[in-house]
Amino acid sequence: MEEYPINKVHRLLEPGPIILITTRDKDGITNVMTCGFQMVMQHEPPLFAVIVGPWDHTFNVLRSTKECVVAVPIVEQAETAVDIGNCSGADIDKFETYGLTQVSGNQVSAPLIGECKANIECRVADTRMVSKYNMFILEAVQAWFNPKLKDSKTIHHRGDGTFTVDGEVINLQNRMTKWQEYVDE
Repeated sequence: MEEYPINKVHRLLEPGPIILITTRDKDGITNVMTCGFQMVMQHEPPLFAVIVGPWDHTFNVLRSTKECVVAVPIVEQAETAVDIGNCSGADIDKFETYGLTQVSGNQVSAPLIGECKANIECRVADTRMVSKYNMFILEAVQAWFNPKLKDSKTIHHRGDGTFTVDGEVINLQNRMTKWQEYVDE
């Protein structure tokens, strides 16, 4: 083993895919941002955390509306996802600029993204970690999946401008004896 720089340790733990977070403000203006820092927290109710800081245009909208959509782009959208993250929704309409299709969901006013593999309508469940860590705890209230993109791969940021793409799937469902309720047959 050799010492690894502590300021780069996040690169060793980045398991989740890049996500896009959409919002709609009180005036009906939509936005989308790229997010690489997120984590699943629990199954029931389905909770996960996203890091959205005050430097993000989405921050104040998420704080005020307390709802969003988390969309999962595919590898073919990698450059678009990076480009979305390099500009502000305060300056441009990202849906128009990047040719993204807004699709209405059922539970929140923020739009789904038609081109993404999955979309999860969310409500903010807890903001106690926002002021200290910029961490919003979200509860999934409805999820959507595009069956045409079922086998599409997602991208995962390595923390340095490089990405990995989903790889080979190994099936160990038969070994998940303690967690059978989470195994798809």
